[in-house]
Amino acid sequence: MEQSRAREQAPPSYASVASATTPASARVPEQVRGEHTHSEPPAPRPAVQRHSVRGQVLDALRAALVDGQLVPGQVYSAPALGARFGVSATPVREAMQQLAIEGAVEVVPNRGFRVSQRGPREVAELAEVRALIEVPVILRLARTVPPARWRALRPLAEATVAAAVVGDGASYAESDRAFHGAVLALCGNEQLVMVADDLHRRSQWPLGSDPATRRADLLADAAEHTALLDALIAQDLAVVQSLVREHFTGAES
Repeated sequence: MEQSRAREQAPPSYASVASATTPASARVPEQVRGEHTHSEPPAPRPAVQRHSVRGQVLDALRAALVDGQLVPGQVYSAPALGARFGVSATPVREAMQQLAIEGAVEVVPNRGFRVSQRGPREVAELAEVRALIEVPVILRLARTVPPARWRALRPLAEATVAAAVVGDGASYAESDRAFHGAVLALCGNEQLVMVADDLHRRSQWPLGSDPATRRADLLADAAEHTALLDALIAQDLAVVQSLVREHFTGAES
C-alpha cells in the first residue's frame, strides 16, 4: 500500500527525471518495485527484496550527496525522496538512518533528515585520521609487494582518471574508494580496510566547489593515483613516500 501511494505521488515525468539525476547503477528497477502488466498476479517477492531496494536507494542518495543534489543544511523528508526514486518512504528512511550513522545527515524529528554541513576543520581532521591509517600501510606495502601486483591495479587508477576527465563526482567517489581499497587490501587486514573505507566515504561529502574547480581538483587527485602507482611499480621508495604524504595532506576526497 505504501509503495502504491508513493507511485501515485510521483510526477508524470518521473522516469525522465530519474534517468537524468540518478546513476544507472543506483536506479531502482521496475521489477523491484513490484509492477506488473495486464492481469498477471505479482510474482512472489524474495525475502532479500527490501535489502535490495534499500541498497539501491542508499547508493542513489550517496551519489546525490557527492554531486550536491542534496544540499548541505537542507531538510528532506522520506516520503518526498521516496516519490523521487519511485519507492515507498520505508527504504528511503532506512537508507537515511544508515547515512545518519555515517555522519552524512542528521535526524530532524517530525520533519526528516538534514544534510550535514561539513566545515574545513572536520574535513582536515578526517584527512589526518586517514593519513595515520593509510600512509604507514602503503609505505610498508611498497617494500614488500612485487611490481606485478601493483600493475594489476592500473585499471582502477585509470578509472579515477576517466571519471575526473568528465567531472563525474559520483563516479569518481566510487572509483577513488575502489582504488584505495584495493591498495590497502594487499595488507591482508580486512578490519583495517573496512575502517579506512568508512573514513574515506565520510570525507567525500560534499564536494562543495563549483564544477570547474571540482573537475580540476579531481584531475589532480587522479593524477596522484597514477603517479603513485608508477612509483610503486618502479619500487622507488623515496618517491612513494613523497607522493603518499602529499596525497593525504592536500586531499579532501
